[in-house]
Amino acid sequence: MKKAFRIKDNKEFQYVFKQGKSFANRQLVLYYMNKPEQNHFRIGLSVGKRIGNAVTRNQIKRYLRQAFLELEEKVKPTKDIIIIARQPTKDMNFHQIKKSLIHLLSREHLLRK
Repeated sequence: MKKAFRIKDNKEFQYVFKQGKSFANRQLVLYYMNKPEQNHFRIGLSVGKRIGNAVTRNQIKRYLRQAFLELEEKVKPTKDIIIIARQPTKDMNFHQIKKSLIHLLSREHLLRK
């Protein structure tokens, strides 16, 4: 995932939290908002210290980035998306995290048909 497609600034995170919509399942929380001027979606990832040590948190972030990379053509391009990992993700493998992410994105109609 290119760095231009990531949300890194705290102000942008806070803006999406306040102005966007949210949805969650047991493993992940999804915040998103529409940005019609963008031609590619952007993602922000948050994995708290309660989840585990740095190795575990970075592994979860790598899994989420890879899942978005594989779903790149399917995700609607005019969105800012923030994913927050919950406690159960520390025991999940890549395929389980990707399945959970697809569930959230499809529930909120963020995937193209």
